[in-house]
Amino acid sequence: MIPEENGRLRFGDYELDSHAGKLYRNGLAVKIQPQPFRVLTILLERPGEVVSREHLRDRVWGEATFVEFDQGLNYCIRQVRIALHDGASEPLYIETLPKQGYRFIAQVTGRPAAEPPTPDSPPPAAPERRWIFAALAGAILTITALSFYAFFRARPAPVQFTQLTNFTDSAAAPALSPDGRMLAFIRGSRAFLSADQIYVKMLPNGEPQRLTDDPRLKYNPAFSWDGSRIAFTVLQSPDWATYIVPVLGGEPRLFMDHAAGLSWLDQRHLLFSKIRSGQHLGVFTGTETQDSLREIYFPAHERGMAHYSYPSPDHHWALVVEMNEKGGWAPCRLISMDGKSQSRAIGPDGACTSAGWSPDGSWMYFTAATDAQSHLWRQRFANRDSQPEQITFGPTEEEGIAVERDGRSIITSLGVHESTIWIHDEHGERPMSSEGEVIAHPPPAFSADGKTLYYLLRGTNASSGAELWRMTVSSGESEVVFPGVFITGYDVSSDGKRVVYSTGKHGKASQLWVASVDGEAPPKRIGDSGETSPYFGLDGKILFSVAEGNVNYLERMNPDGSSRSRVLNYPINQVQAISPGRRWVMAIVARKDGKGVEEAAIPAEGGPIRILCASYCWPTWSPNGKFLYIPVEAQSRQTPGRSLAIPVGPGETLPEFPPNGVAPGSESNVIPGAQGIERAELVPGNDLLHFAYVNTTVRRNLYRVSLP
Repeated sequence: MIPEENGRLRFGDYELDSHAGKLYRNGLAVKIQPQPFRVLTILLERPGEVVSREHLRDRVWGEATFVEFDQGLNYCIRQVRIALHDGASEPLYIETLPKQGYRFIAQVTGRPAAEPPTPDSPPPAAPERRWIFAALAGAILTITALSFYAFFRARPAPVQFTQLTNFTDSAAAPALSPDGRMLAFIRGSRAFLSADQIYVKMLPNGEPQRLTDDPRLKYNPAFSWDGSRIAFTVLQSPDWATYIVPVLGGEPRLFMDHAAGLSWLDQRHLLFSKIRSGQHLGVFTGTETQDSLREIYFPAHERGMAHYSYPSPDHHWALVVEMNEKGGWAPCRLISMDGKSQSRAIGPDGACTSAGWSPDGSWMYFTAATDAQSHLWRQRFANRDSQPEQITFGPTEEEGIAVERDGRSIITSLGVHESTIWIHDEHGERPMSSEGEVIAHPPPAFSADGKTLYYLLRGTNASSGAELWRMTVSSGESEVVFPGVFITGYDVSSDGKRVVYSTGKHGKASQLWVASVDGEAPPKRIGDSGETSPYFGLDGKILFSVAEGNVNYLERMNPDGSSRSRVLNYPINQVQAISPGRRWVMAIVARKDGKGVEEAAIPAEGGPIRILCASYCWPTWSPNGKFLYIPVEAQSRQTPGRSLAIPVGPGETLPEFPPNGVAPGSESNVIPGAQGIERAELVPGNDLLHFAYVNTTVRRNLYRVSLP
């Protein structure tokens, strides 16, 4: 252990070094962010005493009113609990006192950094020597002051935050008009594939005006070249389309079919994304009528999707935000508009969700998630060896970029979010405790008897993925199944005894493992070639998706990793689920005509596929295989959405579906016996009354962030 000294506090297996800003467990460093560390330090200063939320606010945030304090503090406490492996219901370290604050309940030893001298301290210096120490102290103070002056003079000014919207819910996806006087956005928590509506407001203090009333999934509001209209992308089967609405109000109209992520280069020419086949989305230039169409860039993998593209001020380059072959956001790419240079990854090595340029083209800006936190970054353009610089920090996250005309500030959506699991049963609905971020995809899943709920939980120490947890539904007690193992996909066997799961870090091939749930046998690696989406199949086989060349295939192997073979002779885009009886694989596949994709149920034993949905959906099964759930209305600010519970016959016999699948907005009479459930994104139980869902509370508003 590290020797005890001033500024070191010990409790349980932990030691906090306030000077170094480090937390240790049994001598090993524990990853914890600065603000949660500060909250822990304050609690440790007063062990056994109640520390109010107001005191924590004043000590940690001061006058930084841009922080959503309540959720910011909740986030910090949650991250401290994760770092300490502390539970909220039966805490070992931090006790929550409703309407009072928090109390550190474990014994603390050591001395805080600001502790005054003890009786054993050395005696003061002799009087005749005091003038020497005084002179030395004065010289040291002078040198220190000059050093601090030089240091802070060389540092860029700290960023400042100015709030532009004041919603009690959220605003996302900001876009600025060419003259910088109007701000468009989506009023809702999601910037991408949101069922919420487009708004516009005059800056700085105009009232937001709603422009759309469209339940379809949409993204990328963008002003026209003259600022008179706002374009936005809509997902409509089997492809994307761009609609346009006047800023003064009016009915939206179709502007460009088969076009997404649109922006104007000039009065006639546009930059947008277009599908080549399946889901393969690339960047093009052309006119409104798609004359002079010119291909600029396509992701290498056919599952890749270049959703956004941001042209440089001189229109020679563009920044591209894209999804990778696994369906997640990849790092941003810099592409040449004239095709003379190879594309390359740019910005931070993390999930990039938006980008932008300074007006003079000298800086590139990004929002990207690194260590599971989304923040603002920048990077110089002219210098190829330049490194990304992080602009914002802390528990609040930023998403979306609109660079202002003077190049001195950025408008972004800033806020916090937290997610918990809720249970719906005969007693109503209730939240279940969960410390961290519950992952919605891959979704949680009930055990076959409905008594246990499995889910992925990401905490501060899980930046490369999330741990698998299980919860006893009756008591709400939860525990991690494989501590320290970061999992990207999983499936529990029908008997509840085994788990197959995938692991992987960004930039490295994912691996496949099989393990016993009770830990009787150590996990066994059965694949290390980029396998993802693992499921238990028929006859004890393991099903999985793997990239071969630039496409994905559904394959199978024995539980020991031997005898690999393809299940299908054609590629798939993404595996979504498997039926409890292992007879149906739910997957996204390319349409036969090459125009987009469709949601299909694929027979594991061979045979024709069944089209389930006429547009994008995520089918789920009840654990007993009696119901198949199809979402037909997306969740939004106004509604939790809606799903159809479709009865399944013996042996998982599917009923007759409409030829093109269930259309969005369909009523329950579309399939005989179907029933409506008022929830789009749910985790089915064994009957219609019992289900769970991930409830994500998001508070985001638009802020102007000054650039350093």
